[in-house]
Amino acid sequence: MAESVAASVLHRDHSDMTSETMTVAASGTWKIGGLELTRIGYGTMRLAGPNAWGPPYDRAEALAVLRTAVEAGITHIDTSDYYGPHLVNELVREALHPYPEHLHIATKVGARRTPDRGWPAALSRRELVQAVHDNLRRLDVPALDLVNLRMTRSRAAADIVDPFTVLAELREQGLIRHLGVSNVSAEQVRAAQRIAPVTAVQNHYNLVSRYDDALVDWCAGQGIAYVPFYPLGGIRSLQADALDRVAADLGVTARQTALAWLLHRSPAILLIPGTSSVAHLRENIAAAAVHLPDRALRHLDDLTAPRRRTSM
Repeated sequence: MAESVAASVLHRDHSDMTSETMTVAASGTWKIGGLELTRIGYGTMRLAGPNAWGPPYDRAEALAVLRTAVEAGITHIDTSDYYGPHLVNELVREALHPYPEHLHIATKVGARRTPDRGWPAALSRRELVQAVHDNLRRLDVPALDLVNLRMTRSRAAADIVDPFTVLAELREQGLIRHLGVSNVSAEQVRAAQRIAPVTAVQNHYNLVSRYDDALVDWCAGQGIAYVPFYPLGGIRSLQADALDRVAADLGVTARQTALAWLLHRSPAILLIPGTSSVAHLRENIAAAAVHLPDRALRHLDDLTAPRRRTSM
């Protein structure tokens, strides 16, 4: 469950804390087994080139972003060996290895990259085993803290059974500590849970894309972290204008307002906003300190009526 601010400081000496570490700490934490994850995390996908392909625009800046994230107190980094492909995990290792004891790295499997920069499914036993070992090797760790199984086109419960069973077996072998699912339906989450504990759900969800409202609440009740991606994805021009007005009234950016809304939405929500810029990373971290008064929350909730993908 989400911890108090005091617990989220992660045993740091308060006299050594910067304003950024205090802001990350103020966001609280969520525990997955023995892992304590800050609710403000960092997603690495944007460190690669366009469409998560090829090297970063600025390698030195990419390394600085990763180091700044950890220095700011972030304990949850989300990555995948198919970002780049492979290059982003190599950057993570170069910037942060040997990893601080409090840092936890989540990764994803279930897709692969093709020469045309596509993202086809890679859900066979051979592909999943290979992906786990590729992540282990490039991150240079003996076991992966959290592996999310990324589903692609299917929302059918039956389709997650075989690939999730493969990951559950690798967990039993000690190669994976915790399992999550990504891009899934509520039915697939429940089907996966019948095979092995699901500790995280990673789906598209934000202020205006709220098909998962019921799933967010269900995850909170089950003690499952909900990790939304695309915090500003799908916002139409009129909605963006309204968001800009709320942000202006608060004296912050629209992105910070959208991230703050997600943190307010549920204690189970963990954020992994991505960027290739240290300045934008600091802007994202500052969202944890944004207070949303009732009037702002009403305006934000009015941007779209909650929509549910399915009942729970």
